[in-house]
Amino acid sequence: MLSDIRNPADLKKLAPEQLPLLAEEIRSLMIRVVTRNGGHLASSLGAVELIIALHYIFDTPLDRLIFDVGHQAYAHKLLTGRANRFSTLRSEGGISGFLKREESPYDEFISGHSSNSISAALGLAVGRDLVGQKHHVVAVIGDGALTGGMAMEALNSAGALQSDLLVVYNDNRMSISPNVGALSQYLSLKMTSPEHLLLRERVKRMLEKIMPHKGTRFIRRFQRAEESVKSFLISPTSFLAAWGFKYLGPIDGHDLKKLLEAFQHVKNLRRPILLHVVTTKGKGFAPAESDPLSFHGVGRSKPTLEGADSLEPAAVGQVKKTYTDVFGAYMTQAAQKDDKIVAVTAAMSQGTGLEPFFSAFPLRAFDVGIAEQHAVTMAAGLAVSGLKPVVAIYSTFLQRAFDQLFHDVALQKLKVLFAVDRAGLVGEDGPTHQGSLDLSYLRLLPYFTVMAPKDEHELTSMLDFALNLSGPVAVRYPRGPITGRAPTISSPIELGRAEVLCEGSDLTIAAIGQTVWPAFEAAEVLATKGLRVTVLNMRFIKPLDTSAILAAAEKCGRILSVEENSLTGGLYGAISETIVKLPQPIQVKGVGLPEEPIAHATSDRQRALAGVDVEGIIKAALTFFPHLNLEAPLKAK
Repeated sequence: MLSDIRNPADLKKLAPEQLPLLAEEIRSLMIRVVTRNGGHLASSLGAVELIIALHYIFDTPLDRLIFDVGHQAYAHKLLTGRANRFSTLRSEGGISGFLKREESPYDEFISGHSSNSISAALGLAVGRDLVGQKHHVVAVIGDGALTGGMAMEALNSAGALQSDLLVVYNDNRMSISPNVGALSQYLSLKMTSPEHLLLRERVKRMLEKIMPHKGTRFIRRFQRAEESVKSFLISPTSFLAAWGFKYLGPIDGHDLKKLLEAFQHVKNLRRPILLHVVTTKGKGFAPAESDPLSFHGVGRSKPTLEGADSLEPAAVGQVKKTYTDVFGAYMTQAAQKDDKIVAVTAAMSQGTGLEPFFSAFPLRAFDVGIAEQHAVTMAAGLAVSGLKPVVAIYSTFLQRAFDQLFHDVALQKLKVLFAVDRAGLVGEDGPTHQGSLDLSYLRLLPYFTVMAPKDEHELTSMLDFALNLSGPVAVRYPRGPITGRAPTISSPIELGRAEVLCEGSDLTIAAIGQTVWPAFEAAEVLATKGLRVTVLNMRFIKPLDTSAILAAAEKCGRILSVEENSLTGGLYGAISETIVKLPQPIQVKGVGLPEEPIAHATSDRQRALAGVDVEGIIKAALTFFPHLNLEAPLKAK
């Protein structure tokens, strides 16, 4: 059936009783493609019937459908004209793993970062009303996104504005659902009011007077009854009603008959509505159902047999250790020696390598959900308490908390260590997940120290160094496997001091982080052509080793900066700001990430496109020497 569906209008030609078979076909294709290409499997498997029902009842793209985090929306792609290209998912030149407006008119809003769907949908709903249009607006939020404060802010605003808006809460029951968490806080406020506490005290005294020997037992019974009353009297209906929403549900998110009836019903209700849909993450694929966390995002693999419920790696070989693994191991070891070290992360205990730490030190480990702003400020509070908080967050998500970094951490000069994972290019996840800005925005913050290691050995040294500094520190490192190089003899880490890897008088290459070893290899190739190159491992972008830069300028007169970060505001900007103060003209060029984001592809391919690999660095270096008659083109070893 799927091959005949070019758009949702074709979907509507099917009879309702055919839709469960279509759901099976969609799941089968998802499993084949995602286990081959990699991607977000469990979330999308759980949302199949939900998405079928939405497109069956609503008239997309006239009706606007907004997804919170697009990794639940693969079925949406399949039903909106992309089934014939689904095999290219997350591949270079293929369709994105997330939603993007440039890809399809059915992708109404970008969906790489979570908790923004209700805000975007409310903007679309208010805009619709202001221009006199009549279409529906639907936001699908779930998979933990309600833990993000932005979602709660949007619910509050939507209830106040009373615009016609449908919020579908896709509750996959991965943990205590976020709305239950909010309700719990609401109930606690109700049950700790002065009036209620006074009543409790009076009842307690009365029981103690009447039955001095049995009073304690009755008090315990009273407390248990109180908890039951809380659950009975204060429901999601009354909680959301206080916010101006009508609550409907929960309903089975895999029962297409019930879903179709529910969506048909809410189409006629012109007010803010929250429809609670309960789904199973990984539905229809046994490994994903039994272990949805591991199958949230999968690498390239393949079923052992067509349709089998087990997988094997697509490529045989030992799985390489990653920078994330190195960080996670270091944290556990460091915490064993120092009981003041605590860890904070935002729904990424596994992704940031902190699971061993969480297991070993559960009372010192805090996963705050998808709430990066809260994570940063909570860490600031922990620092004020005399602890040593380490905040592990992906680069692309840390930028969501820029004001907290500035106001709550930097201005107070607090001792907080930020472990900035996934810095630079991240491969198939594409532009929404690239860490291309952290050197730029972290460098702006007062009192911050910002550094990046050239390899895994330097990472552990930098973490040690960072924990002994007195103010805020950020250490950024890449996604993916470690270099695997043997430890090199290197100078000890000193604040704001670069490391000289080799010296020459023709050109200085100043590199930072994961670009240092490619820069060194490029220098080796250039040496075969008679060019003597100095390579600086900058280590720090704040404070910058200006003395090393000025010495290079005097010695070579030519500086090439290399970074896996935006050229705007990063290492190139820092070096240019230093050189511009010199009276003599110095040639400065930069190799880094372009302003226009690089599309999804393998990380190696992305680095080649950006020119931050060995050959790209060689090519950039040769632009300083147009007069040389060099044989073209130079190749790396």
